[in-house]
Amino acid sequence: MDKKGKIYVGLTVLVIILLVVAEYSKPKEINWFPSYTKHHKIPFGSYVFHEQLERILDKGQLKDVDIPPYEYLRNEDFHGTYFFANDIINFDEAELNSLLNWTAKGNTLVVASSQLGEQVLDTLGLDQNIISNFKNIENTFQLYLNNKKLYKNTDNFIFDKAHFIHYFSKVDSLQTQVISSINNANTTSSKDNLHYPNTIKQSFGDGTIILSLFPQAFTNYFILNSPNQDFTAGIISYLDTSKPVYYDNYYKSGKKVNTSPMHVFLNNDHLKWAYYISLIGVLFYVIFEGKRKQRAIPVVEPLRNQTVDFTRTIANMYYENGKNHEIATHKIQHFLEYIRSHLYLDTNAVNDTFITNLAARSNNTIPDTQALFELIETIANQEKTTIELLQKLNTSIELFKSNNEWKIKT
Repeated sequence: MDKKGKIYVGLTVLVIILLVVAEYSKPKEINWFPSYTKHHKIPFGSYVFHEQLERILDKGQLKDVDIPPYEYLRNEDFHGTYFFANDIINFDEAELNSLLNWTAKGNTLVVASSQLGEQVLDTLGLDQNIISNFKNIENTFQLYLNNKKLYKNTDNFIFDKAHFIHYFSKVDSLQTQVISSINNANTTSSKDNLHYPNTIKQSFGDGTIILSLFPQAFTNYFILNSPNQDFTAGIISYLDTSKPVYYDNYYKSGKKVNTSPMHVFLNNDHLKWAYYISLIGVLFYVIFEGKRKQRAIPVVEPLRNQTVDFTRTIANMYYENGKNHEIATHKIQHFLEYIRSHLYLDTNAVNDTFITNLAARSNNTIPDTQALFELIETIANQEKTTIELLQKLNTSIELFKSNNEWKIKT
């Protein structure tokens, strides 16, 4: 690479490094999602409020509820305060009836939500509406606690992150106690400067219901803006802290939702154990079957024995050229080698003793053996061999061998 190319590469690397540094060092955008979950430290999470509840209540008095209230009320016999806080809470009819029946037994139900369901409003004879912020450009509202004894540092509290603020437009003044109210902070109109009730308390049977249309009071952003923590503390002061507080984690916009199909298996005891047993079975199969079976051994074809082909080729060459005597000579030599290697006799001296031993070992008669070696001697002593004599030699040798092989088999 020439000098100019190196400069271009260096500049490219430098630009990439600067982009990475700039991306890494830029401030993270604030997450304004209305989570209301206890583990979120974002502005509209409830980490600070949940932590303060743990500090205020005696050890073990704060209990987190992660399942629907209908299911929790059905399986548990408990007393105290059931606390709900979220941007929207909408109980169905069966669930609301269970909560109200539980409350009527002398317990406290707290629901903080910007929008309460029609079931709750109709049952308690309430209506809700929205405060107009047409003239409130900064979306800033003032909050008040109706009990003046609860004020410490100020007589009003500011919330500046509201787009729509709800209030109770209809309450039963004989049965309802207004805990807090709200109004537009940036308005000079006397009509728009009215205090609207947004947190109320009602008796229900032997218990108490506290409803708030300002759930933001329990978020990190509101509590950490001093002195707003006094407003939240003022609402909490209406709770009986000597009894357990059951903190709902089910009706939360920011709760973790498990989308994995395994969630179905692991939440059912029977399916969970079936799944575990299957995994254990697969593990045993891998361990034991892996040891018992070795890898497939590749088939190696043996080298082909080409001696016979070579011999046949040479023989054909001799035969086609009419070299009968050479063929007969080779035939005799191979026969003698056969006697030495299979019958273990010395072929250097062909005499009566040799003939007798050879006939006995090869299962041939002495006359036949004698005739074969006479034929061999005749061919060996002449220079030419006729085709008829060669054939006779071949037939005699094969017959001699066949008798020996028959003896071996039997």
